[in-house]
Amino acid sequence: MPTVYTEVEVDVDIGDFETEDLLEELESRGALPPEGNGNARELVEQMYLLHRQGQNCTHMLDGLFYSVLGRIA
Repeated sequence: MPTVYTEVEVDVDIGDFETEDLLEELESRGALPPEGNGNARELVEQMYLLHRQGQNCTHMLDGLFYSVLGRIA
């Protein structure tokens, strides 16, 4: 029996999907940053305070990268 291929165009609005379904899909693809490793906003606030005090905060960048991207540079 021969195989038949067909192309179909579907118009989809992202609003048609539930947020939880989208998060599950991103998680299954490994596209979400890991949880429990610090909040990016908290890290930025800590870095800001250190910077304002004239202290070096570059050591915190790896934590920020990991929190946002899920990997270290």
